Amino acid sequence: MIEKFARATACPICGGARLRPFKKGTFDYTRLRWDQVKITDSEYGKIWDLSECEDCGHLFADPSPTPEFILSLYGQVEDPAYDEEAEGRSRNFLAILKNLEKISPARGALFDVGAATGILLHLARERGWSPAGVEASAWGVKRAADKYGLRLFHGAFEQARLEPAAYQALTMVDFIEHTPTPREAIRKAKEILAPGGTLCLVTPDIHSWAARAAGTRWWHLRPGHLAYFSKRSLTRLLQSAGFEIVKRRRYAWTFSAHYLLSRKKSFDVVTRSRRTASFLKRIPIKLALGDSFEIYAKKSASS
Repeated sequence: MIEKFARATACPICGGARLRPFKKGTFDYTRLRWDQVKITDSEYGKIWDLSECEDCGHLFADPSPTPEFILSLYGQVEDPAYDEEAEGRSRNFLAILKNLEKISPARGALFDVGAATGILLHLARERGWSPAGVEASAWGVKRAADKYGLRLFHGAFEQARLEPAAYQALTMVDFIEHTPTPREAIRKAKEILAPGGTLCLVTPDIHSWAARAAGTRWWHLRPGHLAYFSKRSLTRLLQSAGFEIVKRRRYAWTFSAHYLLSRKKSFDVVTRSRRTASFLKRIPIKLALGDSFEIYAKKSASS
């Protein structure tokens, strides 16, 4: 039987033992379902019981789902709404690839962690990269194969058997906040990157002005997010693994008007109309909220 939850004895970022309760949870995590952790869930404002590390300031779920339990949930995820928004998501990923190519001009092997249905990897292949990736959702792995001809590793990134120093670039777009073992994930990234390789990491910023302004309605407060990073904790995580941060940006999202309206139940009647939905899906909206980090970090050329 899978053990579902575990209390923290140390910070999952720095290993510090000075932990304190930060905020009480707002949903019953003991009944967590797979549909609550899919990419397009809209249960905003729902958080786990959170603890704060007094050494690095990291905020994280405590108790947290065990790696085995969270993998079992993501393994069940099916998310057609994610794939329907492929055009908008392609704009997001294309911007990342262009920034990555400025830092890492030689387009060799690229690995995507939490590859979903393979949209980023498909774009990377079109731009001359050799793509590979890992995805926990069996549905996502099959969709990537059927739609793009991509063969993804199926399972947890931290446990995947991957060749060391094999990749010139690695992307973690909205992944690190979903894993109960972020330090292990970053160490794994360093292990499979070639010397001088580049990591691109995107994750929400809990101290952003948008997070403060939105309060409990911030869209990144959701059951699938097990951790909330700050500049301080994220820098600590990357530097302790041996990465050098070479560029920081604020991530800007692009979604269709249909997708954004579908996040609100009050617009159900509008988005259900086939003609209206088709029209709204053709309208891109850029959200430059500045509430996510976009960080590029290098593995030492000598390591």
